[in-house]
Amino acid sequence: MRFFKHFSILCLFISVFLFQFAYELSFAQGRGGLRGVVTDSLTSESLAYANIFVKELTTGASTDVRGYFLIPSIPAGKTYTVVASYIGYNSKEFKINVVENRITHMDIELSPSGVELQAVEKVGEKFMETNATDIGLQRIAIRELQALPKGVETDLFRSLQYMPGVRTTSDVSARYYVRGSASNQNLVLLEGGTVYNPFHAMGLFSAIDPEIINNVEFYKGGFSAEYGGRISSVLSVFSKEGNKNNFSGSANLSMMTAKAMVEGPIPNGSFLLAARKSYATSVLDKFLNNRNAPIDFYDLFFKVNYADLDTSGSKFSVYGFLTNDDIAYNDPLKSDYNWKNNLFGFKWFYVGDSPLYIQLGISTSNFEGEVIPNESNAKPQLNTVNDITLNADFNYIFDSKDEILVGLNIKEVKTEMYVENSRGAISDIGSNGTNISFFAKYKFLRFENFGMDVGARMLLTRLSGGGGNRSPLEPRVSITYRLIPEMAFKAAYGVYQQDLTTLTDENEVISLFEPWIIIPDYLEPSRATHYSAGIEINPFENISLEIEGYFKEIENLLAINQNKVYSTDPDLTSGSGESYGLEVMARFNPSIFRFSAAYTLAWAYKEVEGWLYYPRYDSRHTLNLTMEANFGSGWSASIVWNYSAGLPFTQLVGYYDKVYFDNPNDPSNLIDPVRPYALLGDLNIARLPDYHRLDFTISKKFKLYFMDFDFNFSMLNIYDRANIFYFDRKTGERVNSLPFLPTASLRVAL
Repeated sequence: MRFFKHFSILCLFISVFLFQFAYELSFAQGRGGLRGVVTDSLTSESLAYANIFVKELTTGASTDVRGYFLIPSIPAGKTYTVVASYIGYNSKEFKINVVENRITHMDIELSPSGVELQAVEKVGEKFMETNATDIGLQRIAIRELQALPKGVETDLFRSLQYMPGVRTTSDVSARYYVRGSASNQNLVLLEGGTVYNPFHAMGLFSAIDPEIINNVEFYKGGFSAEYGGRISSVLSVFSKEGNKNNFSGSANLSMMTAKAMVEGPIPNGSFLLAARKSYATSVLDKFLNNRNAPIDFYDLFFKVNYADLDTSGSKFSVYGFLTNDDIAYNDPLKSDYNWKNNLFGFKWFYVGDSPLYIQLGISTSNFEGEVIPNESNAKPQLNTVNDITLNADFNYIFDSKDEILVGLNIKEVKTEMYVENSRGAISDIGSNGTNISFFAKYKFLRFENFGMDVGARMLLTRLSGGGGNRSPLEPRVSITYRLIPEMAFKAAYGVYQQDLTTLTDENEVISLFEPWIIIPDYLEPSRATHYSAGIEINPFENISLEIEGYFKEIENLLAINQNKVYSTDPDLTSGSGESYGLEVMARFNPSIFRFSAAYTLAWAYKEVEGWLYYPRYDSRHTLNLTMEANFGSGWSASIVWNYSAGLPFTQLVGYYDKVYFDNPNDPSNLIDPVRPYALLGDLNIARLPDYHRLDFTISKKFKLYFMDFDFNFSMLNIYDRANIFYFDRKTGERVNSLPFLPTASLRVAL
């Protein structure tokens, strides 16, 4: 393919340029650098966001998602005291000599602390980097996920919903909506590869097993130039690498799934294999108001890592992620559904003798969704997405601590969407194309109280036919100014485009099938502009307060053409949208307990063909109160109260008798073709009652012989609040969300 050739040539050019650039500017006279990687001493798993502090210089750095850190421009010829620390691990102190015109490398292993710490602490607190440009960014470690109320089991997407600015539309769905935008505008990355269907069980759970997660970066908006393809948010998941020291395994049993994981060393590397399978649906029936949920799913993840011993900073990894969901009723009058998502990738990460980081990657992501109508009135549908992505990132760090990052991304996508009309004719509305984008950004970090990230993304082609883009430039900027040590002002601005989206119907209560399509060339790509600003206050060591406001404008918002009459009329049309709001996050962390409160005041609007309405995920007020405690001896507990104002819905205004002759195989159509047809009022003009719920979890960790056990017991909706889910449009019946539900899970590790 031509884009492989273009990719190779451009990568070679950028590499030669940056190596030359690094050679000429790597060190100031009489100075050197300090670089290293921080890992767990038992497993050699990298520790993201660990803190490195140089006592004599009263400065330091935090490790990145790979566990690497770099402190440039240190006066050479001296011996320094370096302290490495990470929550839940014993701190270590080293003596290190910095050599002139060289980067001194350190491999630091921290041992887990034997002292019981808080159930949840802010893992990743980068107290050294007071000028970090991280507005809208939330970092999550697996220990934080495990401390929250489990529900049926620990789940990444449901944990996101405790954050301000993030919400869901029901207990049934883990689909999340960020700052007034649709769920199909969220980018989900696993090891840098796109996951098109990251949900299980009609969206009830995340398809990414928390057992494989090392850390997560979640951008609610204003994300920088290295991310593209979505206009709302980015969720980037980094997996574990596997135990490099010993073979080990774990098994986990909940009331719905069974899962297992094995990991261990290989020559010059490690491997990890994890699998999960559903085996019971009784808990799902509770989520669906005691209605039958014939759901069957599995997911599988593997990763193999190799480090080149001749090159201290060269690492290779190969990974794979496979999921499958089936909804199969034993009723020929009901439709069956099937989803599959397979992701495979390769990454190469290189660190040389200069402060230059290089990462090259290739991934292929394939999604397939199908509606099998059987003898129902539904029409068969088949949707496939085939995505091949190549990327190259080059990051150089100057002696001043400033950074420059440039990269290239080539994405070739082919979609197929087979639909059948009322006369049985099958048509394919799929498309294919190549998107080539280039990004560059500069991080201005030389001052302790001021930081700026300024850059842009250039979209050279569109996915729709691979043609040129009329608005190719996406500028981005983020700043942080620390007024005093305890207070920082932060702001961000960015433009984002999306050329690939799903077809959704606002009138559907539960969207079982949301096919992906490339936005056709007769419509412009969806385009959003983000504005955000806020303050961060840390008056005391254990108290923090974050207040952030945002405004988002969306143009060319894809919508189904509800006014289509003739076959020549377009299937799709475009609209616009906007959202704005205020988010508050307060944390209080005394020695044993942790309290947090997350509040959001928000508005969201859509306008399609002159009709202005609230989207179904618009909620004016949202409040999450959380308390966690660690009582020692392996005992911990947490309790969460959620409140949200009522969501919009479309009211039923009446019925009329409609004659159906669309399915001659249905005997009821021949005997009595007249059935009631619901008449709907104005779109989302009414509001459901307010929602609130109280959940509680208690956990016990203990050791028996050579095995470690972790038992969790949860109670969901403790006071059995009758939260409304929807009104059945066929019968007018009120359907409630999750009732009181006790659940339990057990994890065993060898």
